[in-house]
Amino acid sequence: MRTLCSSTLIGEFFIIGFAGLVAMKDPDLSTSTVWLVSGIAMALCVLLCGMVTRPGGVALGWALQLGLIASGLAVPTMYFLGAVFAGLWWASVRFGRQVDAAKARFAAEAEQSSAADAA
Repeated sequence: MRTLCSSTLIGEFFIIGFAGLVAMKDPDLSTSTVWLVSGIAMALCVLLCGMVTRPGGVALGWALQLGLIASGLAVPTMYFLGAVFAGLWWASVRFGRQVDAAKARFAAEAEQSSAADAA
């Protein structure tokens, strides 16, 4: 799960950075505010890469997805991109857990077969 979720988060890191560049063009938003919010969100993406397998990591990832969708208030394209990344996050969590379960099952089978061969 960690690999799939981390890949999604790194993609979001870049999307947030590009959205920050677009948001700077808005005369109603100050540059410092845009980069403060974008910087915090980008740092959260990187930190979540290491926390995704810990308790609450997936929930924080969902909170980030909601924030990404809400950033559509400043950059309307982010409504679409936020929804796309929320879908990718869902798929990363779902299929990542399936891959983790399959790896654990294969490891248990390999351990049993090596124990049977040794006996």
